[in-house]
Amino acid sequence: MNGAVLNRLKEEFGAVRAALPESVIGSARRGEALEALCAQGLPGTRDENWRYTDLRRLEQARFAPAQAQAAVLPPLPTAPEGYVRYVFLDGRLHTDADAPHGVVVRTARSQEPGSTPWRLEARLPEARLALLNETFATDAVSIDVAPGTQATGIELLFVASAAATEGASYPRVRLALGAGARVSVIERHLGRAEAHSLVNSAVHVDLAAAATLTHYRVQQLGAQAAWFDTLSAELAAEARYDLLAVGAGALSARSTVHARLSGRGAAMSLAAAALADGQQSLDLYALSEHIAPHTRTEQTFRGIASSRARAAFNGKVIVRETARGTDSRQSLRGLLDGTQCEIDLRPQLEIYTDEVRCSHGATAGKLDENMLFYLLSRGIAPEAAQHLLKWAFLEDVIAKIAPRDLRRQVETTLLGQMRDLDTLKELL
Repeated sequence: MNGAVLNRLKEEFGAVRAALPESVIGSARRGEALEALCAQGLPGTRDENWRYTDLRRLEQARFAPAQAQAAVLPPLPTAPEGYVRYVFLDGRLHTDADAPHGVVVRTARSQEPGSTPWRLEARLPEARLALLNETFATDAVSIDVAPGTQATGIELLFVASAAATEGASYPRVRLALGAGARVSVIERHLGRAEAHSLVNSAVHVDLAAAATLTHYRVQQLGAQAAWFDTLSAELAAEARYDLLAVGAGALSARSTVHARLSGRGAAMSLAAAALADGQQSLDLYALSEHIAPHTRTEQTFRGIASSRARAAFNGKVIVRETARGTDSRQSLRGLLDGTQCEIDLRPQLEIYTDEVRCSHGATAGKLDENMLFYLLSRGIAPEAAQHLLKWAFLEDVIAKIAPRDLRRQVETTLLGQMRDLDTLKELL
């Protein structure tokens, strides 16, 4: 499969290369990215850190970007209060907005002549699909927050409407915060319910000293879509990165996160929730790399798999020789709601120095029989009791969503996917 798909990928790139915008990525750089991807090869199930990802969509998809359409957007959720919204359709800017004070938002359409497009560095084999984005991206958004800025929120809403047989979409985001800046960003991926879309997303986060970013990522693509995502982050001294990710859509979804804590006292928290049903495959690989001393990370995962679905979380923490005083914690939990579903949890620690405090734990199982008996003894119907326990399980992560409007929208989406009861709707 790998060789045939790579040959087709080269052919498609050759056919569209001249039409790809230089303001996003230069032609030479695109060619270099494709060569690097071909040298590494596309990921496969024999790759240890890709074994839980459903990669079959890559065999039939068209990699060339979907053509720009004057399509009518599907109904969109209301923008959370206090957030400025930018809408992208199939990877291209569709609806512009006025950036908050102290924030500069640029897209490929607004690049100044002679400006140098930013580029991604795929440091890990697990991040190789970022090279696919580097090859075909048709637009990019770059957000720069001035030092000391305490900005209102920004929402990036990416809508996928094209079918994978028509072309892929390539969302591309750069977030750069100056020293002492603070901002909240919502990144949401939506799709038409009937669209068999292929989305390949790439995001880079760069936090200067003492900067603070709260980053909400919500994946709600259509039930037949495929979503492959790569996020890299670089944290300077005393910077803080709070990342909260919710995955509920797409037939096959894979997110790769690589955070480098390069400055003394940097801190990152990752909280992720996944709800997989039917034949969905939702996979998240997260690597926190401690490079500087006295850095801190926390990884929290809550996943539910029903029917024949699979939810996976591979959380890895590396503590380098220079990272004395590291504090790292992992709490990974999965809930099996059926006899044919699968939960895969892999906490990993690599420690190359002393004087650290690191802990990890992973559990996967069925609903707590004691808690279920307690609810039944209080007169709650069996189905309602099961849904209440599943809801409480996910709330460990969902309750961390600070914007009330966003939290309510996410909860409503999860309730709909769980085919839940009016009993739970009253909780919103």
